[in-house]
This record gives sequence, C-alpha cells and structure tokens, in this order.
Amino acid sequence: MPEQKRLFLLDAYALIFRGYYALIKNPRINSKGMDTSAIMGFMNSLFDVIKREKPDHLAVCFDKGGSAERTELFPEYKANRNETPDAIKIAVPYIQDILKAMHIPSVVLEGWEADDIIGTLAKQAEKEDYKVFMVTPDKDFGQLVSENIFMYRPARMGNGIEIWGIPEIQKRFGVERPEQVIDYLGMMGDASDNIPGLPGVGDKTAKKFIEQFGSMEGLLANTDKLKGKMKEKVEDNKELGLLSKKLATICIECDVTFNAEDYEMSVPDSEKVQVIFEELEFRRLKDQFIKIFSGEAEPQTQVTSTDTAKKEASTSSAGSGQFSLFGGDGASAATITDSSSRKTIKDIPHVYQSVAPGMAMKLFVQNLMKQTSVCFDTETTSLNPLEAQLVGIAFSWEATKGYYIPFPEDKGEAQELIEILRPFFEAENIEKIGQNLKYDIKVLDKYAIKVKGMFFDTMLAHYLINPDMRHNMDVLSETYLNYTPISITELIGKKGKNQLNMRDVPLENQTEYAVEDADVTYQLAEHFRPELAEAKTDVLFKDIEIPLLHVLADMELEGINLDEKFLNSLSEDLNNDIKNLEGKIYEAAGEEFNIASPKQLGEILFSKMKLVDKPKKTKTGQFSTAEDVLSYLAKDHEIIKNVLDYRGLAKLKSTYVDALPEQVEPTTGRVHTDYMQTVAATGRLSSNNPNLQNIPIRTERGRQVRKAFVPRDENYILLAADYSQIELRIIAALSEETTMIEAFKNGEDIHASTASKVFNVPIEEVTREQRSNAKTVNFGIIYGVSAFGLSNQTDLSRSEAKELIDTYYKTYPKLRSYMSDQVNFARDNGYVQTVLGRRRYLKDINGSNAIVRGAAERNAVNAPIQGSAADIIKIAMINIHKKLDESNYKSKMLLQVHDELVFDIFKPELDELKGVIKSEMENAYKLSVPLDVEVGVGQDWLEAH
Repeated sequence: MPEQKRLFLLDAYALIFRGYYALIKNPRINSKGMDTSAIMGFMNSLFDVIKREKPDHLAVCFDKGGSAERTELFPEYKANRNETPDAIKIAVPYIQDILKAMHIPSVVLEGWEADDIIGTLAKQAEKEDYKVFMVTPDKDFGQLVSENIFMYRPARMGNGIEIWGIPEIQKRFGVERPEQVIDYLGMMGDASDNIPGLPGVGDKTAKKFIEQFGSMEGLLANTDKLKGKMKEKVEDNKELGLLSKKLATICIECDVTFNAEDYEMSVPDSEKVQVIFEELEFRRLKDQFIKIFSGEAEPQTQVTSTDTAKKEASTSSAGSGQFSLFGGDGASAATITDSSSRKTIKDIPHVYQSVAPGMAMKLFVQNLMKQTSVCFDTETTSLNPLEAQLVGIAFSWEATKGYYIPFPEDKGEAQELIEILRPFFEAENIEKIGQNLKYDIKVLDKYAIKVKGMFFDTMLAHYLINPDMRHNMDVLSETYLNYTPISITELIGKKGKNQLNMRDVPLENQTEYAVEDADVTYQLAEHFRPELAEAKTDVLFKDIEIPLLHVLADMELEGINLDEKFLNSLSEDLNNDIKNLEGKIYEAAGEEFNIASPKQLGEILFSKMKLVDKPKKTKTGQFSTAEDVLSYLAKDHEIIKNVLDYRGLAKLKSTYVDALPEQVEPTTGRVHTDYMQTVAATGRLSSNNPNLQNIPIRTERGRQVRKAFVPRDENYILLAADYSQIELRIIAALSEETTMIEAFKNGEDIHASTASKVFNVPIEEVTREQRSNAKTVNFGIIYGVSAFGLSNQTDLSRSEAKELIDTYYKTYPKLRSYMSDQVNFARDNGYVQTVLGRRRYLKDINGSNAIVRGAAERNAVNAPIQGSAADIIKIAMINIHKKLDESNYKSKMLLQVHDELVFDIFKPELDELKGVIKSEMENAYKLSVPLDVEVGVGQDWLEAH
C-alpha cells in the first residue's frame, strides 16, 4: 500500500509571537537597528518542521481582522489583548515574502482566525486520507484531534517537539473524546482569548463536570445535582456557559478548500529567499536554508511525548543521513549554493604568503617598517593569554594580501624571532590594527614586547557604532563585507579529544586562516573609520576607548593577590550559617525537604503552609518561588526570609568563596579578571572570570568576600577610591537643577537635603527613615521608579509613595523637565548620548507597545547618566595610569568596580599617591557640580573600602 501522505498546517501568529517572546530578553537587532526576533523565531520553527519531518504538503495559516462571528457574539472577545508589538507588525510582511519565495502557500481569510482555517483544511484533508499535523502551541486545537489529525507542539527551550494524538488529549483534558475539549474550554474559560467561562470553574472542576455530565449541555440540564454556591453560580450563568462554548468552538466550515497540488512542497526560489535573508542579516538561517534545500541537513530525531509521539516519530520520519527534500540525489545543491551572494576565501583572488627565516624575513621586516598602518593578529595555543604560546603572527596592510610568520615551539627560538619584529611593535609611527587587541597585547607581554603607537581595534570601533549588536569578527565580516571567513572548527575541529592544537595544523592551512583574519580585520577598519566620524564618536574612540585598552591590559596582567586561607575559613562559617538556616526552615515547615528545589519549596510554602491565598504560578503550573515573589512576602513570613537568606549564602559560597581559589592563575599565583569594554551598551565595563562587580556587599557575609583580596606583600597596602553619588551629581548637572546643585556645592548630605525639602522639615530634624526614603527616591528617579516600586522598596503605602514622588518633582522641577527633554530628544533622533558623545540607540522609543516604549523612555533618561559616569571613570583611569607609568611608580591600579578603583600601593608612595588619585578622579571631567571621591586604605579590600 502507498504510504499515507502528510499535511503540515502552521499557525502563523502563534509561532510568530512565540518566537518573538522567546527572544525578548536578548532580541535580535541587525545593523540597521531593526528588531528581527519575530521573523527569526518563526523561520526557526518552519525550518525545524521541514528538517525533522520532510513533509509532503505544507501551508501557513494567518489571521486577518479577527473572528467577525465571535466578536458579533461577544464584543469583548480578545479585547483584553495588548497591542501587537511593532517588531511583529514589521515581521509579518517579511515572513509572507519569504513564504512566497519558498513557494509555501499563505492561507488568509478576512474575518476568520487561523484556528478556523486550520480546522477546515484539516478535516477536508483527513477525508482525502491525509495524516494532518497542526503545528501550534495553542491547546484549543485539541478539539480537532482524531485518528488522523494531530497537534504538533514545538516544545520550549528547544527541547524537541510533542505530538498529541487522542491518548494525549484524553490525558491532558480529562475527556473521553477530543471534541469534549470544547466543553472543557467553555466551562473554565480562556483568559488569553477573554472567554468568560462559568464563574468559579477551573481546570479540576471542568474535568470533574465532563466526567460526570459529558458536556456543557449535560451539566446545565443537571444543576440539581450540584450543591451550594457552585449550583447557584452555574444556574445564574447558563447563557454565559453556552456563549463560552460557542466562542471556544473552532469552525470547520470556512470558505477555504484543500487542494493537494497547491500545498505540495516544491523547489523554492533560492535566490529570492537569500536576498531577503541578506537584507535581514540572517547569516545562519541562510546557511541553514542552503543546507536543507541542497540535501545536506542532518536528520532530527529529538521528539518528546508519550506513546503517540513515539509511534508518529517512527512512521513519519522518512530515511536518515543526507536527503534531498524534493527526491532524487540532491541535484539542486549546486544551483542553490552557487546563488549565495556571500563570498568565501574560495571566491576571492588573494595572495597570502608564509615568510621563511633568513633573507625572506629580512625583506619582510624592511617592507613592514615602511608602512603607516598595519593589521596584525596572533595565533596561539590557548584562549587564556596568560598561558598562551605564540604559534604565529599574521600581517596585512592591503586588502586581499598578507603575510604569516610561523613561530617555533622552543621558547628560546621563539624569543629570538619576536626580537626581529620588536622594532615594528614598538614603532610609535606605525598604527596597529586588530580585533580585540587587548588579547594580543597580553600575549606579547609574555615575550617582553610592549606594543606602542596608535591603535585601531575593530571590535571597539563597532561597539561605538552599534553597541547593541554582536562584535565578533565573523559577524562583522558577514555583515559589512559580505564575506564568511574560515571557521576555527574548520581548521582544528570541534571540542573534544580529536581537536587539533594550532601547531598540528599544516603551515599552508595556518597561513590561509591567520592571514585571512588579518586581511578581514584590515578591511573592517577601513569600513569603520568613516562610520565613526559620521556618528561623531571618533574622538571618544581615539581619546577614551583605545587608551583604556592599554590600561585594562596592564590591570589584567597585574592581577590581585588572594588570601585563600581566609576564604577556606569563610567557607566553613558559611556552611554553619547554611545548616543553621536549614534547621529553622525545616522546623517552620514541619518536615525536611530540598530547599533548593523550587517545586518542593513551592509545595511547602503555598500548598502545605498556605502562606498566601492566591499564590503566583509559573507557566508550567508550579508555584512560583522566584526572588521577586518571595521578597514581596518576606516581611510577613519568617520562613521566607530564611529561605532568601539561605539562597543568598549558598550562592555566595558557590559563586565566590569556593570558586575564587579555583581562579587563581598558576603562572602568577594571582586572580586576573577580564574587563570587557564591548558588553554594556551604556559604556560601563563588565568583569568576567571572575566577575568582581557582582560580589554582594549589602550583607555582612557578602562584604567579607572583599576581605580575601589583599596587597602584594607586606611592603604594599590596598587603596580604594570611590566616587560619591556620582550619578546624582551628573543628573543634577545635566538637568541644571539649582536646588540640588547648591546642596552638592555646600557639601550637604544630599539624601538628608532632599528629605528636608520633600518632607518640609529642617535638615537637622530629618529622621533616619525620612532620609532612607529620600535616598530610595533619589536613586530610583533615574530608573523611572513608580509608586508601586517605591512602596515595595520602603515601608510606604502606595498612596504615600505616589505623594512622595509628586512632591519630589515639585521640589526639583528642572529635573522633570530634563527627563522629558531627554525622551523627546530620543524620539526625534533615535538615540541619547553622554557628556562625551557616547550614543545609546533606542529603537523602541516611538513604538506603539506601551510596555516596550516605556522601557526605552526609561533608558533615554538613565543611559546618559550611567554612560557619563562610565566615561568619567574611564578618563580618570587613563590619566592615573599615565601618571603611574611616566613617573615609574611601583604602585599599580588593580581593579575597577562600578564607581570605585582599587590600587596596590607601595607604602613609601602612599602619601603622595593618595592626593594624586583623588585629584585625578575629581578633575577627570568638569561639571557644574563638584565630583567627590572618598579614599580609604587597608590590609584588605574591605578595610580599604
């Protein structure tokens, strides 16, 4: 018998929304500032279906204008939904264009929902002996399931798919027949569609009624068998129940017709698809498209569900290994691959040469020293520059041309070779170009090479041009040069025991790979120079980010000393604290359980102890024990306070106390954090391996972690210099708020001064609580604190918090005007900027979605303040580093943490450098408000701070 053909029907908007919100915390923004998350999310779902299932027939169904019939029945139907995000509105035309180019039908019917279109087509195809798969996460489709119609549900977090047949529907909804899902939905309602349902009927009750009465009508005919308030509610809302059932019923008689020929998978117009993907900057999706439709895709086998899913997986996946979607031997591959517009090393004529020792090296160096601008790139044995050995160095100063110098493994011979290149690296008149030059500087430092002269770092340049985009070289090359470089895995293989060391790679391959990197980086630099000038960020690049690169390299190489013995002792103390809290929690709960398990904790707090009437639940139906949920309840429940303390101590122990000793570098005996310049869009530095900026300092135990950071030896002492309230000073200066400026100029306690004005009491009579509330508002205003947020952070009621905020703005009227001006500037220009011109682009500032737009408006206010603070401390770091270097001080700058700098001070230099550091920090940038720096010293970081 011929194999049963399969039709896949995709619920377009359900998959588009799902894809968009899956990426909401990390949206995909291309170089044009366009949010492509919704398009990418949908295309991932579509390609996943095609790769896994190799369908015979496929169509995508769209809503248009909503359901006229349901809205007529119930005007409030779906009226509770937020406005569609702009990114989704933009996405739909692109998705329809892609589908058209792929020759996949888009089925749209004015006045009908995709549910109804899919229901109609599914039932028609079933009659023609098709097996139908409805691709949607929407549970409502359960009512359509039959022997040959299935729900094909993409699982969350990439965990395969679930296929629901009749057994899964019976189990999920507690029904005997799938069509009873309509009764289930009608009884309990559907908040997402604003279907009211029967008051007081939830999931469990609906299942019980269906088991007892079979249907909505059966329930309404037998209300005499109900008791108490439930009987009253059901009888009083019979019409509402019947209406809800009608609203939940998917129509299977729309004016659409299943025509097998129209829905048959056919060869796409590859060129058109790739042109759209190029416009959207979908590099990986484009590669995926080429692989899928050229027969190179790998089979997908990850399916999750119960017996039906297993049965479908075995019957619906045809073949294994390579396949051609359209049969045959994959003959279309050449056509599709050739039409790709992105070039590779195979397409571009190039001259990449390795340089041999002797005369060739001599001639190369002579030529090298004649250049004014050269890109170089080191190839090494490790990503850790402190342990990396040179394998080779590539050079390029002309597009498509370059040279590679391989290095011997012997350290002495390698040092001899680098000495030949020393004149280039130390030449002040030759600009050095690179991608992430900080790494190369640190590697060369091991060979006693100090790289000098002007720098151009393409990663830093692009960070200033488009801070929200990724900045790695492959992405930049594909985006701006339309060129895909050789991947490192292509050269040495994937991670694992079979991965090669760079030294094992043949010289010819090393040369092609390494010089290509230098060539591409050189071309990117030429591309970025005019863009930096156009955005007026070239001065920021040249005077701040590039000089800072040297400063950070020196700080990272220096590292900081760690008292491991103290950390071991602290770890034992934390163990005791954690055990003590465990005992208190178990006693309050009346039993022992896994406190670290959100499920078990939720059951104890909300099911057993019933600490709240209506506990918040996660999407999976579990009780939520998230930090924000528990923090809100901690004031009233000792056990919750203890749970939060338990979590905090456990995290402190695992993340810092036990982890820090493991991060001591064996070659130096010190901890070397990495400072990243290109992560935070505001301009702030971020710290990694270890992250020293997130050490919790609000708790006693958290502060003690700082005690583990100690001076180099007994001849040194730690000095910590911290900007006092720099963000408040900046906002006072930028807003020209006279009252606040005067308070700072007079050296007043700004929080007490604010409290005095908003509470209308003399400053000397301000209470501790009033000052605390004023402090919360002072800092919260920058981040758009609401009355709700303020009441959560203080003991104020919501109305008191609102009154305090209103009074605050009356007290500081220029502050509110400044905030409005910033938002208006952003609306007109699409960005805001710091005092030094660093831009923060805000793509959603004119969006129609109020929540997303509100976040952009808050960023319009706080980004210039945060960014200006970041710029100012960077200037201070550059100036202090220069002073320490020029005067050959033994003292070193070690750490930058938020608004604080930490130094290892040679004791004889302490008195002099105290003043130097304070002065340089306070005079890094002149504002109408004086900057104030607090300086402390100590035998450890905690004492110094």
